Amino acid sequence: MSTLRTDRLSSVDASFLAQEHDASHMHVGAVMIFNGPPPHRDEVIGAIEERLHLVPRYRQKLAVPRFEMGRPFWIDDPRFNIEYHIRHTALPAPGSLEQLRQLAGRIFSQRLDRSKPLWELWLVQGLEDGRFAMISKTHHALVDGVSGVDIVGVLFDITADGGGPEPELVPWTPAPEPSEAELIAEGISGLVRTPLEIATSIVKAVETPQATLDTAREALEGITEFVWAGLNPAPDTPLNVEIGPHRRIFWLQSSLADFKRVKRALGGTVNDVVLATVSGALRRWLRSRGIRTEGLELRALVPVSIRAEDEHGQLGNRIAAMRGPLPVYVEDPVERLRTVTRIMGDLKNSKQALGAEVIAGLTDFAPPTLLAQASRVNFSTRLFNLIVTNVPGPQIPLYMLGRELVEMIPVAFLPENHAMAIAIISYNGRLDFGLLGDYDAMPDLEDFADDLRESLAELLAAADRAPAAAEAAAQ
Repeated sequence: MSTLRTDRLSSVDASFLAQEHDASHMHVGAVMIFNGPPPHRDEVIGAIEERLHLVPRYRQKLAVPRFEMGRPFWIDDPRFNIEYHIRHTALPAPGSLEQLRQLAGRIFSQRLDRSKPLWELWLVQGLEDGRFAMISKTHHALVDGVSGVDIVGVLFDITADGGGPEPELVPWTPAPEPSEAELIAEGISGLVRTPLEIATSIVKAVETPQATLDTAREALEGITEFVWAGLNPAPDTPLNVEIGPHRRIFWLQSSLADFKRVKRALGGTVNDVVLATVSGALRRWLRSRGIRTEGLELRALVPVSIRAEDEHGQLGNRIAAMRGPLPVYVEDPVERLRTVTRIMGDLKNSKQALGAEVIAGLTDFAPPTLLAQASRVNFSTRLFNLIVTNVPGPQIPLYMLGRELVEMIPVAFLPENHAMAIAIISYNGRLDFGLLGDYDAMPDLEDFADDLRESLAELLAAADRAPAAAEAAAQ
């Protein structure tokens, strides 16, 4: 039974299961475009099968104890069949990017089967210019954004020829599937261990009272700030409406150097420039829908990784959530960036992220029903208007069977009553925006991509003027 204890879902991972409904799919993924002729499906299956031992969770499925006896477990799937998970399709050649986006939207409109390992990988042939694509879809309970990039690094090569010895297929024998009685027993065991774990923490606190008091004080302040921030509801917008199960996907390519140029000229961080760009685009988009933006500040859910350096490459979620500012009321792009930088600086100096982490840790002790309620509070529409997640990716080219990965477009998820989510990833000098929208609520998703382009162009123009303005002031 020790294997079961090791593979119990964390409270954060389980919360993504609790949040999933018919219209709210909790899978994330990417659309990846490669140069070169498409490989044969059997080649892809063989290449990934040789490396699956590096990510054993990809052969595991969920096991849920009956009677609410603890959080679910990851267990080996004795009927695992890689051919089910690696799908093969083609666009009518020459397939356009618009056709690829439509296909990706249909794929992300379908929930993953919870009776099997929670991932799919689609090989898409027929893309124009002699290219092909791969579409990945993985449940958020399995992997978070930062860890997910690490896993991509495992599944892909860093040189066209593989850069090392040929991998060998490692034999895999699934562990015996636990019975219902064993799962219930392990769930009860977990509930019994909870008071002991709390008691152990108390003993450690007594042994180091001053350090513990300081930590407890910081944790309490963090919880207070996190809860207080949640008492201020996000404004009602067309982004916060009832959604259906169908999705639209669009993406926008940009240069990481452009965002760094704005940062150097106008201040802030790259992430501040991203949020300012999104704020400017939202301002334009809202006004195009007849929404007044005076005095309106939207709120973004900005996931923050709390994954330690030695935890990179591990599956599961190590994230906390902060509510970042989207000051759509600010007309001037430079002042908009300064507003974002100031508020984000205040958030980083606050203890909201610590509070979110402490609350996540406390929910590890919560029974599943209470955990589901807590996750609904965390993803309540009233707390934020949309997800904006920015993930640093590898800054070197990656390869799949000798074909170079030229574009990596991230796809986030839509919580209940959220019509759009924005995911951003940097890869090999690029910064790509992946836009996910509800099919019915966001028919103008492509227009929002144009708004992003114009918002970034405003900041770049201001950055180009900044040196001249500084020189004139000096004279």
